[in-house]
Amino acid sequence: MNSPQQAWDWLALELDRWGDSGQSASFWWRDDDATEPSAELDRLLNLSMRYDLPLALAVIPAPLDSRLANEVDQFSRTSVLQHGFDHRSHARPGQRKLELGGNRDIDTILDELHQGYQILQSQFTDRFVAVLVPPWNRIDANVMTRLTDIGLTGLSTMRVRRSAFPAPGLLQVNTHLDPVNWRQQRGFIGLYPAIAILIQHLRARRIGYRDRDEPTGILSHHLAQSEPVWYFLDSLFDFLGKHSAVSWVDAGSIWKPAASDSSSAE
Repeated sequence: MNSPQQAWDWLALELDRWGDSGQSASFWWRDDDATEPSAELDRLLNLSMRYDLPLALAVIPAPLDSRLANEVDQFSRTSVLQHGFDHRSHARPGQRKLELGGNRDIDTILDELHQGYQILQSQFTDRFVAVLVPPWNRIDANVMTRLTDIGLTGLSTMRVRRSAFPAPGLLQVNTHLDPVNWRQQRGFIGLYPAIAILIQHLRARRIGYRDRDEPTGILSHHLAQSEPVWYFLDSLFDFLGKHSAVSWVDAGSIWKPAASDSSSAE
């Protein structure tokens, strides 16, 4: 039987290959579904502080508790992204859960997103980065192409992006590892599967099979994850922090240049 240490050794070997070629393996961290202060959020923010990691907090605007802004303000490495508007599904019969599409017209969806944008901009000022995180990581293509109309210049979903700019002026940077097993009572997917996902994305970037410029994204859900997931994240951040080939990027540095770089659209 393989030992837990072997999984970490495999990840170390992949990172060594980045270092040996003079490259830095970039990572970023996103957490979804924030609306208010909580013990779980405190734990999340303290985890970020313990390892001095930038955290992109995806906040749901409609149910936002104004006290959240004061909490976030105490942690200098925390950015805020927009997590839809109210995180309610409007999927058509037979569709998977979907807020940004489904049985509503596009203008209604955009009006709500614009309201959410204004709420977050008002509450979080310079901490807010104009990036949309669609609930359930799903968005109708016709909604996506109009996000820049309301000031959103970034998009973040799940898994490898097809294009850095899926629409003019809209930079997409995704997450790639979600360690929560949503089909098994929100437990942990397991150490080997989690490490394998990281290695797969890192190797694909390193050899040029995937977009080298898209940092490897870690996704967490502070309100939903079990103790084994928390333990894994703690162990992962500790491990990555000790490897010289690892670097971390924050949401502001990823997306703020996109607002004036629409000419890069593909």
